[in-house]
Amino acid sequence: MQYRLLGINTPQFCNFAYIGYRSMDESRLNILNESNRMLSKLQLLSVFFGEDIIYKIYLRSQVIHKLFETNPELDINKLDLFHLQFTATLVELLRKIKKNNENNISLLFDEIQLNKEMIEKLNDSVYTEQNFNLDKQRQALKINLSLRKLFQVLSDDLADNPFSKNINAFSSRFAPDFFFNIEPGLFDDLVTYKPNEVYTNSYATIQKRLMGLLCKYDFKTEFFCGLKSGSQIAEVYKFVEANNYFLYSPPRDLFVFCDITRINGIDWSNNLSKKEKLINELNDKNDQLESSAGAMKSSMPAEIKTLLAEDYKKIEDINFLQNLSNIDVQANMLKTMLNTDLN
Repeated sequence: MQYRLLGINTPQFCNFAYIGYRSMDESRLNILNESNRMLSKLQLLSVFFGEDIIYKIYLRSQVIHKLFETNPELDINKLDLFHLQFTATLVELLRKIKKNNENNISLLFDEIQLNKEMIEKLNDSVYTEQNFNLDKQRQALKINLSLRKLFQVLSDDLADNPFSKNINAFSSRFAPDFFFNIEPGLFDDLVTYKPNEVYTNSYATIQKRLMGLLCKYDFKTEFFCGLKSGSQIAEVYKFVEANNYFLYSPPRDLFVFCDITRINGIDWSNNLSKKEKLINELNDKNDQLESSAGAMKSSMPAEIKTLLAEDYKKIEDINFLQNLSNIDVQANMLKTMLNTDLN
């Protein structure tokens, strides 16, 4: 009766009121659902980067969401405005950093793969340190037997070839990768001798004093190192029971004493071939690249961290609803970062 007196059609008015409330409820529900989706995105990014400040922002944003969710009297549009001005831009910025990091990591893994392919190719053709160590023992045995026979040939004035079979194969195989480089002038000095100080026949030339020392120590020597200078090569041997060295020059069939102290700047303990050294360098490089990739995955520029710390202070303010203009300022700063080259 009262509605009729006011001139209001009661059923029609109630219908409009119901529709209005339903529309408001749907709008509120949509905003809350969208807020939850935005928070889920922010949570995933906080886990990816592992930065405390991002996780704090996520937790504070959850508190803000809960505030609107449990207080229907609050203007839900302010929550929507908060996400629009701040969270959406922050998520976009973090995604850009993540993508940039992933692109850089992709470049690192491309380099790692190229290094692995190079290592495989080198391994297919390399003479390893193990090969070298085994063969130099065999070569020392050949040299000792050859020198023992040379002594007999010279003593008995025989025409026999004193050298063991394939005695020069060792240098041909290992000189490119395992022999040490020295200056041409030094190499020439090392193979120089006085004619009156050597025994010579059609097969070999050897210093008289060296032959005497070999006899004294029963021809017991071991391979010490290989030397090369351009196309010239030489093998250096050490007496097992004495601190004396001699040099064997395969092209000249020459045996002369070698003053090892004249050869400077060489790590005599390093028996790695050039290819093995390169393989080791490539493996070390890949270890460094993989370590860098792990650190790079979630790296973040320092200026971004500083800005996020400032953002957190803004949204931590209990009066943030009255200070949405400040959030807007921070959003603009985030957008500026988005337009900055992060490479």
